This record gives sequence, structure tokens and C-alpha cells, in this order.
Amino acid sequence: MNYKLVVVVREDLEMSCGKLAAQVAHASSICTINAYRYRRETFDRWWSEGQKKVVLKVKSLDEMLELKKRADEMGIFNSLIQDAGLTELSPGTITVLGIGPEREIIIDKLTGSLPLY
Repeated sequence: MNYKLVVVVREDLEMSCGKLAAQVAHASSICTINAYRYRRETFDRWWSEGQKKVVLKVKSLDEMLELKKRADEMGIFNSLIQDAGLTELSPGTITVLGIGPEREIIIDKLTGSLPLY
């Protein structure tokens, strides 16, 4: 069975490459820790497969919040990342949404239509 973790980025924020990389790393770290703590079997399978990660994009905050709502309804681990506001963005700006890790077939039902970042 294939597992993956997806990070969805808001393209309307126009973050620099460094800011974007940091935000994606935050989401990946939080999702990984949550899976390790609360769904160890899922974590172990994802880890043993090489920790597949995919970065996708949405056009707006509204689109991202809808994805989060659907992920919650599906019971998929997810984490919204809010920026601290120390560099490019205002404090509390929601930048990315981490989803998973989870079985790829389940995540694809949620994110399969989104474009790669």
C-alpha cells in the first residue's frame, strides 16, 4: 500500500522561495510528529516507503479552508500553518496546509485535482 504526505500552498501570497520552503517544512514536521504520536502504524508504513511528499497549490485561502474542512470530515490528519509575521507576511497569515501522511488513494480523493506547485 502506498502512503504520502501532501502540503498545499496558497499561490495568492507570492512568498519568496525561502519563505515557502520554511512553511512547507513546518507543515511536514507537524504532520510527521502527529502521525508518529497518534497513528503509529500509518507513520511506520509511510516511513518505510521513503516518506513520499508532494507539494500542491490552491489559488486562495477559501480554497485551502475548504480542503481542510473536507480532510477533517474524512478523518485525515491535517495542519494549517500560520506565519509568525517576522519577515514577509503579517502575523497569523495562513500559508500552507499539511495533509497526511495517509494512504495515497485516500489523499488523492481529496487533492487529486490540484496542480503541482
